[in-house]
Amino acid sequence: MKRNFTLLACFIAVAAGYTTAAYAQAAKPSAHVAHAATVQLHHTSIGTILTSSSGLTLYEFTRDQADANSCVKVSGCSRYWPALESSGTPTAGAGVKASLLSTIRLPGGSRQVTYAGHPLYLYSGDSSPADTSYVGAQQFGGKWYALNASGHFVK
Repeated sequence: MKRNFTLLACFIAVAAGYTTAAYAQAAKPSAHVAHAATVQLHHTSIGTILTSSSGLTLYEFTRDQADANSCVKVSGCSRYWPALESSGTPTAGAGVKASLLSTIRLPGGSRQVTYAGHPLYLYSGDSSPADTSYVGAQQFGGKWYALNASGHFVK
């Protein structure tokens, strides 16, 4: 009987060590590489639209007010429509007006890129450059449109 308690105590100690190590590993903050977002233009079947540096379509949310992200206030919205964030001054690619680029502060302190006052978002379902199949989608109480170089909706 004493041997069973000793084995059980050893098992608990080993399990606690693994649990503590796993928790410590999960709790470590991941390194965040500082970079400035680049906004560029991409020619698509619906027109020339703003894209990220990797070519993913950038969206605006019709529920937003100028220079204000309202997606963060809607449960689940940011999971599907993450903000285009920048740790520095956003960079304008060819044809993009640098004077229309800016950032706004999000809850938690990160910075979201704006264009002509429109907060910019990516869509988590986009998998290829300049995918426009979600342009005009209606979700989370508003519509999601692409933007052109003048800062106007592309539907």
